[in-house]
Amino acid sequence: MRDLKNKLTSSKNTKNIQSKKGKSFGYQVLGFGSGVAGGGPYDINVLVVAGGGSGAYNNGGGGGGGGMRTTTYSTVDPGITFTTTVGAGAAGPTSSSGGDQGSNSVIAGTGFTTITSAGGGASGTGTGDGGDGGTGGGGGYNNGDGGSGNTPSTDPSQGADGGNGPNAGGPAHGAGGGGGGGASGVAGANGTNTKSGNGGNGTQSSITGSATYYAGGGGGAADNSTEASGDAGLGGGGVGAKAEADTYCDATANTGGGGGGHYTPAQNRSGNGGSGVVILSVPTASYSSTTTGSPTVTTSGANTIIKFTGSGSYVS
Repeated sequence: MRDLKNKLTSSKNTKNIQSKKGKSFGYQVLGFGSGVAGGGPYDINVLVVAGGGSGAYNNGGGGGGGGMRTTTYSTVDPGITFTTTVGAGAAGPTSSSGGDQGSNSVIAGTGFTTITSAGGGASGTGTGDGGDGGTGGGGGYNNGDGGSGNTPSTDPSQGADGGNGPNAGGPAHGAGGGGGGGASGVAGANGTNTKSGNGGNGTQSSITGSATYYAGGGGGAADNSTEASGDAGLGGGGVGAKAEADTYCDATANTGGGGGGHYTPAQNRSGNGGSGVVILSVPTASYSSTTTGSPTVTTSGANTIIKFTGSGSYVS
């Protein structure tokens, strides 16, 4: 490109090029191939939220919200394929056990750093500890420790720790809440002998043009009717259930929220974690319209928003 520009400074070369190329000159230099709306390198903003962990069964802690990471891919040339994997939320257990960890969400493109957000940590039950993950799961009601967030470690952080269950010194004792995702995610609250821990709030992102919380932690279950259950963290977390409650306490799909803990639900399972999401924001003038996986495509100001709720791809 630089050589061509230099040649155009001489009248001799300018004449030769114009006589051979005519009107096709503008297409070859500026178009960068067919199917590219605006041409030229451009930036892509990315949000990657993993699936949330599930709440535990039998006086269980809340599941951790999915790990949440953001990045900007700078000066992306046309023709680069970015593939996305959206992690599922963990299913709530159907027997007296702790929850499970959510699945990872990933975006990858040749020549660019692969971004992986780790699934939200599993919750603990009884004396069980919460699991590690993008965020930590809440500990069990009988002195269970909360799991660690930001596992494996990334910079910036992808999530906070889960809350602890208290030492079972009284007639009622609450489980810990799951941690919230993102660099500003809040740790799950510790349970006490009168209230289970709240799920930690997730982190806001305005990538869609509207400030939205993602990856909130699930609340811990109440031990009995005299105890308060844990509230859901902002960002799709599931509320913890009371002993007599007849609800699943599921997290919200495509938020990465952690599932709420349960006592012994009539439906015989605790709260499911919410599935994750991968969102791209590109300048509308450069949007190629080439995608797979049926993402939802909208506009916000001068940007086109590509929201993946399942695996797919975008070609720049």
